[in-house]
Amino acid sequence: MEKIKLFLVDDHSLFRRGLKNLLNEMGEFEVVGEVSNPLEAFNLVGKLEVDIVLLDVNMPEMNGVQAIQQLRKLNPAIRILMLTISQDNQDLIGAINNGANGYVLKNTEPEILKNSILQVYNGNSVLSPEITTEILNTIRRTQQDKTKNILTEREIDVLRCLAKGNTTSNISNILFISENTVKTHIRHIMEKMEVKNRAEAVAKGAQLGFF
Repeated sequence: MEKIKLFLVDDHSLFRRGLKNLLNEMGEFEVVGEVSNPLEAFNLVGKLEVDIVLLDVNMPEMNGVQAIQQLRKLNPAIRILMLTISQDNQDLIGAINNGANGYVLKNTEPEILKNSILQVYNGNSVLSPEITTEILNTIRRTQQDKTKNILTEREIDVLRCLAKGNTTSNISNILFISENTVKTHIRHIMEKMEVKNRAEAVAKGAQLGFF
């Protein structure tokens, strides 16, 4: 079986050396190159036969996230697995948006790292469990923000009145608008929030932090 060719980019030489030895001992892999920053990688990746680049995020001369697109230009078929200590949202989302195939933390157990590399080689995407939780939370917050932003200020006023148990007539008097206008606002609120009735609208409004 032909070995999967790996290229390491990490500014910590001791970590890089240990990682190289670990990967070479696994049998499935061959580390064909290692450098301390992406600028050095640019000079080699296009010349060597490389299947996967294991790329750190935080490095002094160039951020690993910024290097992803340039590495792909040099070798469009290359796969990139971020191997880092960073759990920062911007690093994570930036790497994924730029085309990284995976994002794994450096404290990952060797066997899990091995499986992650094999998954990336086979065309799959991988994330450390801690990262999976974080990205799901980020997506959830983004969805909540979008829902908040689609309601107008007047619709939010009506929703808050509903939360206090006010009837259509009461809301009309409180906001100095007609009952028909109140009903129109309520219909729009339910459509935008994708709920079936006023109670569901109030419950979702509470989840989104409107009151």
